[in-house]
Amino acid sequence: MTGVRPSTVLLGAAFVAALAIPAFAQFDVRALFSSSGTTTGSTPPAQAPVSSAAREWSGESGASGHPLMQASAIRAAAADFRNCLERHWPLAHKRGVPRAVFDAELRGLTPDLRIMDLMDSQPEFTKSVWDYLDILVTDARVEDGRAILAKYRTAFAAMEKAHNVDRHIIAAIWGVESNYGTQVGDRSVVRSTATLACIGRRQDYFREEFLSALEILARGDVKPHHLKGSWAGAFGGTQFMPTSFKRFAVDFDGDGRRDVVESPADLIASTANNLKKDGWQSGQTWGYEVAVPRDFNFMLADRSKMMTMREWEKLGIRRPGGKAFPRPNDRGYLLVPAGSQGPGFVVLQNFRTIMKYNPSEAYALAIGHLADRLRGGAPFAQSWPRHERVLSKAERVELQQHLARHGYDVGT
Repeated sequence: MTGVRPSTVLLGAAFVAALAIPAFAQFDVRALFSSSGTTTGSTPPAQAPVSSAAREWSGESGASGHPLMQASAIRAAAADFRNCLERHWPLAHKRGVPRAVFDAELRGLTPDLRIMDLMDSQPEFTKSVWDYLDILVTDARVEDGRAILAKYRTAFAAMEKAHNVDRHIIAAIWGVESNYGTQVGDRSVVRSTATLACIGRRQDYFREEFLSALEILARGDVKPHHLKGSWAGAFGGTQFMPTSFKRFAVDFDGDGRRDVVESPADLIASTANNLKKDGWQSGQTWGYEVAVPRDFNFMLADRSKMMTMREWEKLGIRRPGGKAFPRPNDRGYLLVPAGSQGPGFVVLQNFRTIMKYNPSEAYALAIGHLADRLRGGAPFAQSWPRHERVLSKAERVELQQHLARHGYDVGT
């Protein structure tokens, strides 16, 4: 990698920063970057329907090296699974879960040890940000999203009146998270969260998810056979974790239940309530595509460098086609996910709000762009540097070492 072009270094640095994704984001974006993932089509590989019983645990220790992810520790915890579940009863009882519900849901339950492999998988990221957008923002997904907006027009209108959140953003999240509810996962949320509460390296975190899943069933919000989702326990069309459901779900159709699985109105309003409580700014967009001058000081492309649209214009930042910024006093930061050769974006507070839903700039960019397309907007005006290849893991490590030696903070 020694002697790479400056554009490649900037591309690599920006891409590594843009695709920082936590271990338990609501959307498991990692499969999109796996070398075995599909590169075209309207359905992201992460959401492809796979039977939860299709594969068993490998029997191997986790790649993280955590003591609780050693094969011997996993086997020991699995052998103690029934006792672990019973130890949760006093906690569930304090939350108002009846013993009858507790017993009915956990009777005969066995751990899903395949989750241990999924939890510690470390796929090689081999897709660029433009490949990612190609997968998530397709003509088919735009067409399907417009059909969803039309079908549930009344619910979307009522949601906007009650929560002041853009309907196109909600539809975009629905589309990206589950292809509009067609691919929500088939794992039992109770079984997944119970497994993770008793086995593996994140038991404290998942204990809350497990107990919250039992609370949801005790309240009768979601029917037991409908509480299915991802390996980490996210469920519904916009993939709520049980604790997020407790915080944000609303009964918008007035039937006495907060059901984000069977009720589109509840799903739409609950997702909007989530964004609103996370800081959504009514009347403001997520951001703007911008053209960045070749001689621009790219050190200003930093999420800590917030400026008004007017200030960015003074630095030479322009919207393609000479369009004006409709709200020149709005503040945002400059994002250049493809470095100096691709489109730039000035992103606003609502972009940060989307990142609270899933802390990835690539994810937030996909949501914002899909929402614009659903609204009738055009594809991005500027081209991506599709001739550039994505750096391998070893090259990214080397790149970070070079940057660190030159005094740049590459984080951890």
